[in-house]
Amino acid sequence: MNAQEWDEVFFRILLFKIFNKESTWQLLTHELGEVRWDSYDYRAYDQILSAAFTKGGRLYSAAYIVPPPQLGEGRKHRNHLRLLEMMTTTGAPGRVLEAATMREAYEVLLGYPAIGPFLAYQFTVDLNYASQMPFSEMDFVMPGPGARDGIRKCFGRSADGIEADVIRYMADSQQEHFARLDLPFHGLKGRPLQLIDYQNLLSEVDKYARVAHPEIAGISGRSRVKQSYRLDAGPLRAWFPPKWGLND
Repeated sequence: MNAQEWDEVFFRILLFKIFNKESTWQLLTHELGEVRWDSYDYRAYDQILSAAFTKGGRLYSAAYIVPPPQLGEGRKHRNHLRLLEMMTTTGAPGRVLEAATMREAYEVLLGYPAIGPFLAYQFTVDLNYASQMPFSEMDFVMPGPGARDGIRKCFGRSADGIEADVIRYMADSQQEHFARLDLPFHGLKGRPLQLIDYQNLLSEVDKYARVAHPEIAGISGRSRVKQSYRLDAGPLRAWFPPKWGLND
């Protein structure tokens, strides 16, 4: 693999993840064909996204907040395009790929505007799904606000400040506790839950607890659930990172 190929993978993954919305990706690919860094044109991308925004389209997923960097543009998506340009042209792809640990790769992303610990970790995990990235998902975890709230609601104040240790304990001891509780769980085609899975699960626990146990407070004090479940009857095909070896 040459550096140019990894630049393309890096660009495509982060372009998708910044918006985190399938319809935005489909819009770009429909209008542009294959989305590639070597043919990237800021004006073309902005024209497509601005037109959709003007028509009332939602460009971003509401799954979590992606704050805009202050890079001189008037709209959120324009500043995010500038951020992606900045990252790709200042060597972030190569520095991520050359990192000796997953945490080092995370720290590369953390150094860019408006990318805080939660986003830097989420982006690192998604980049690590690519075959070029060598790290185990058991290497490193950075709990986000939802996971920290979920941990507080499960374990109380004594877990404050040690949330990453709690997540690692849960991942390391999962088989012991599945057996203790007589819960048959064989993982994802035999693949056990990873650190990122527990980070996400604890965030979901927080959301359920806001409804089921509103009297139990998390760290953030959030009490409202932003979204309600809406049935999507469309077909869903599961596809996993090829390096997991689960697609056969």
